[in-house]
Amino acid sequence: MVKKKKKSTKKSNVGKRGSLGVLAIKKFFKWMAVISVWGLVVFLLAAAWYASDLPQVEKAFEATRKPTVTILSANGKILARTGDTFGKLVSVDKLPSILTAAVLATEDRRFYTHFGIDIIGLTRAMVANIRAGRIVQGGSTITQQVAKNLFLTPERTLKRKFQELLLALWLERKFSKNQILSIYLNRVYLGSGTYGVDAAARKYFNRQASMITTYQSAMLAGLLKAPSRYNPIASPSRARKRTKQVLKKMVSAGVISHKDALKASTERTTEFIRKKSRSGRYFVDWILGQVSGYVNPGDRDLIVKTTLDFSLQRKAEIIIEKTLSKKGQDSSAGQAAMVVMTPTGAVRVMIGGRSYRSSQFNRATQAGRQPGSAFKPFVYLAGLESGLRPDTIINDEPIEIGNWRPANFSKKYLGPISLAEALAKSINTVAVKVGEKVGRDKIVEVAQRLGLFGNFKKHPSLSLGVGEVRLLDLTSAFATFSNGGSSVWSYGIDEIHDSKGELLYRRNSSGPRRVMETAHVAAINAMLSTVVSDGTGRAANIDRPQAGKTGTSQNFRDAWFVGYTANLVGGIWMGNDNGKPMNKVTGGGMPAKLWREIMVVAHKGSTKIALPGQKIVPWNQRNYDSGFWKGLVEFFSGGVVEEEILPDGG
Repeated sequence: MVKKKKKSTKKSNVGKRGSLGVLAIKKFFKWMAVISVWGLVVFLLAAAWYASDLPQVEKAFEATRKPTVTILSANGKILARTGDTFGKLVSVDKLPSILTAAVLATEDRRFYTHFGIDIIGLTRAMVANIRAGRIVQGGSTITQQVAKNLFLTPERTLKRKFQELLLALWLERKFSKNQILSIYLNRVYLGSGTYGVDAAARKYFNRQASMITTYQSAMLAGLLKAPSRYNPIASPSRARKRTKQVLKKMVSAGVISHKDALKASTERTTEFIRKKSRSGRYFVDWILGQVSGYVNPGDRDLIVKTTLDFSLQRKAEIIIEKTLSKKGQDSSAGQAAMVVMTPTGAVRVMIGGRSYRSSQFNRATQAGRQPGSAFKPFVYLAGLESGLRPDTIINDEPIEIGNWRPANFSKKYLGPISLAEALAKSINTVAVKVGEKVGRDKIVEVAQRLGLFGNFKKHPSLSLGVGEVRLLDLTSAFATFSNGGSSVWSYGIDEIHDSKGELLYRRNSSGPRRVMETAHVAAINAMLSTVVSDGTGRAANIDRPQAGKTGTSQNFRDAWFVGYTANLVGGIWMGNDNGKPMNKVTGGGMPAKLWREIMVVAHKGSTKIALPGQKIVPWNQRNYDSGFWKGLVEFFSGGVVEEEILPDGG
């Protein structure tokens, strides 16, 4: 029987698959159309909702007048005034074309072709951020930046971002591109208290913006990314490096040739305006960099009331300069910095260097230096939190961890010694043993909890203070001991008003966050009091309840003293900007003596107050043996001890 061959279905299957493909494509476009329609509806509804409370923008171009910012001390004395007296409003057509080209090459290359929102730039930024897993690029156009800086608050919310987009579209419709760019160039902050390119050109180059060179144009354009970080006065090396990056961007954008960029990079821009220095200038620069983060001034003049004690600031500056003039050369100490604050973080004194006129680099807020033994209190606090006590005995002896052999400063070893005595005498081997016992992760956690976010490498030498910290942060961390164990965020702004007296900002703390147990506060205060009464910090003794710690980094590159009473906390650093070793200057020497001289003035007429966990007794009656610790334990477990325990906050 012959079987009949089945008809091939190949052709029909192919046809079916083709039909299915067409249907799928049609279905895809159908849903895309639906999604697009609904997306447009949602966008229009959101636009209508958020546009209902948009700020008044009719006078946008008039708002290019740079507001005056007046900085006042705590008692109302004028520290500085910045504003239109520094520079004039300049339209784009009056500026060198190379300046606007540098700005556009750096900030917004498609400024003259986009409609206020750069879709290409936004997409590229999103891809880069997704790949990096964090924000590494921004996609805001110059128009968006104008909208944000002129009309909106600095908060990062969906509403604010949406309003920024709407305002950008409105600005593009209302004004010409040149007008928008003029607004931007006259309003943008460019460091050192300058707003606008003309003010910055006069400040940094001692000339009008209309006269600046290619290199100077690139430097100003480079400031837009981070005006404080790339400030050519405060950070000349960073400014030069950033300027070279901008020149490369200008070459890439076709603004200048590679040859032009090489020629421009050889320019010297060291002729800055050298005005007569006034007290508190480092502090003023620090404050000016923060104002825009608290209020959006628009075209209003601002009056900023700060926490600075002008009288104490001036006296501290004189004392430090006098000391360096007499002893600086012999001791090879070229610089000093100081911060004095209340136990809650209000900065009363800020000295960022020996002479603001010679160098505007703020060594109190910008320099990262090794604190040496001034870091040890955080190591010992980690030990207390891990179960050690001030009377715990540890053997002071030569030790070896891998190939590392830490030694004591005196090159001597004392044998069995309590933690309290080891801290008072700044014994290195005991600090390292404590650090290894509790773990380096624990030390870093304690330091960060108290506000130190330096470069902490988890090496055994961490316990000896090899991680770099800022003086302002270290002083704030010690303030935690002074106020009873609450976190401290240093601040310098109390209130901001406009010229009509309207309150725009007032500091209103939400309440301190406890970061230390009360018993540990008492123990640390007792141990650090011994540093001043019987240890390495005796030169800082001002005959009142106080505590502190000395610090000296390797080869005498840095010398510190950070100390406190229940009234004030102060930190001093001495060293050289280039890291050159000093002539055997230790924290217990010149820094401790400077601290004492300034703090005697600061505490004149004030009442002696016990530190948290202590009572006021003569120095020679202090007792920090096991009986003291036993008394603390009894007290905090419900027993009775004759000690004055101050409320949180000092």
